[in-house]
Amino acid sequence: MTNRIEKVFHQKEKEKLTIYFTAGYPRLEDTNTILKALDESDVDIIEIGMPYSDPLADGPTIQQSSMTALANGMNLNKLFEQLAELRKITQKPVFIMGYCNNVLKYGTEKFCQKCAEVGIDGLILPDMPMHEFKLQFKPIFDQYNLKNVFLVTPKTSEERIKEVDEQEGGFIYMVSSSSTTGGSWGDSPERLEYLKRIQSMNLKTPRMVGFGISDHAALKMVNQFADGGIIGSAFIKALNADDLEGSIKGFIKKIKP
Repeated sequence: MTNRIEKVFHQKEKEKLTIYFTAGYPRLEDTNTILKALDESDVDIIEIGMPYSDPLADGPTIQQSSMTALANGMNLNKLFEQLAELRKITQKPVFIMGYCNNVLKYGTEKFCQKCAEVGIDGLILPDMPMHEFKLQFKPIFDQYNLKNVFLVTPKTSEERIKEVDEQEGGFIYMVSSSSTTGGSWGDSPERLEYLKRIQSMNLKTPRMVGFGISDHAALKMVNQFADGGIIGSAFIKALNADDLEGSIKGFIKKIKP
């Protein structure tokens, strides 16, 4: 059966946009308002961040949004409660992004079962070790039809990239530079070489580039070398609690004029 993520990449070959937001930010009950606005915007894939107190890959903006969401009272039980209406709001692919501790603490099978019940398509867990994934997590993820997206960076070996490609995780998350989220883009010969190098490997899994993309120019640049871009920190900065829907649609229109 073709799932939602496979359908997106089959229907549209290039220039896909993924937007990340933190659940429970800026206000606890904003999750579904943001989902609805993204569904009505020119967005292809949605990532919902699980707030976590020790986020290894996240920069200051997403860290701050997580702290605010936790202070607002967001937790996994609340998130799944909010997502009960997810598939009445959007038919776009939706991934949950967070860390392995979130999943382990909740209970891996219980977590995956809840994801399947509300219609989540997959998970992005930056600290997921490949060995443990194959041994412990993959059988459960497969049981609940959940994709697992692995990250690669400019430092990732060719052997590891090929191993990630074999996992068929929906897409490969290409971290644009060896940094946390929200860094600057700028001109970087090293980044360009990295994008070209991975493009030349002719991987079978689609590739989305994230970290540091904050404007149309950066998104346009990554679209030349990958299947699309992922934006998180810049989107969170643009959220206006007093006009949430307007600020979301205005941001997407500016990013994809």
